[in-house]
Amino acid sequence: MWRALVKSQMWLCSRFDRLLPAHFRIHGNQDFLWSLVPKYLLNNLTVYEIGGGKTPYLSPKAKKDLNIKVIGLDIDMNELARAPEGAYDETICDDITQHEGRGDADIVICQALLEHVQDTEAAISAISSILRPGGLALIFVPSRNAIYARWNMIMPQNLKRRVLYAVFPDDQSRQGFPSYYDRCTPSDIKELAGRVGLLPAEERYYYFSHYFSFFFPLYLIWRLWIVAFWVFYREQAAETFSLVLRKKANL
Repeated sequence: MWRALVKSQMWLCSRFDRLLPAHFRIHGNQDFLWSLVPKYLLNNLTVYEIGGGKTPYLSPKAKKDLNIKVIGLDIDMNELARAPEGAYDETICDDITQHEGRGDADIVICQALLEHVQDTEAAISAISSILRPGGLALIFVPSRNAIYARWNMIMPQNLKRRVLYAVFPDDQSRQGFPSYYDRCTPSDIKELAGRVGLLPAEERYYYFSHYFSFFFPLYLIWRLWIVAFWVFYREQAAETFSLVLRKKANL
């Protein structure tokens, strides 16, 4: 009965969203995975995936077809070991906030990781150290400015997990990790990146998430808030955002 109620509320939310402008309806994570990243993955590249663990972006077949070398860097070796066979050409077990790179990457993929580290400045610096001059960091970040992020920071971890898994049971394998949102806003990330020679090459901002879709009245209030926030603060109102950062060639 609970699942049926949640589905009915989600249906109402999706119907309401049809009334909003198109840029308020883009699913950020899907856009990052299906639109942004593919256009930068060319043949014969060296790609680092940060925090991909058991679910790397490229399948072994896609990696082989593009002749891409993929290096997986994750804080948990068990997660790396659970990746499909052949997904990584090399694995590195390390904390991204303490890692010193080799400057050999053409591309770094960092998807929904920065909100989980306690020192975003150190993580951005490490990403810069991994990239060769001219290399690109493809980063997807849930924003600290989002209401769900604010709640995430103040709620006890066990309570967060119980609520999240009760409402969205299919997300258990992907959600529920401790989150800190240290300087995870568009302006902060770009400022930190600039300090280590990473300059924006592309920016995408998203104003949609599904966290409140289990209860339409709450969803409606949240959506009206997002629209008002956007009117005054534009990209700072984004729920999530993607940045393509290019490492300066003269570093």
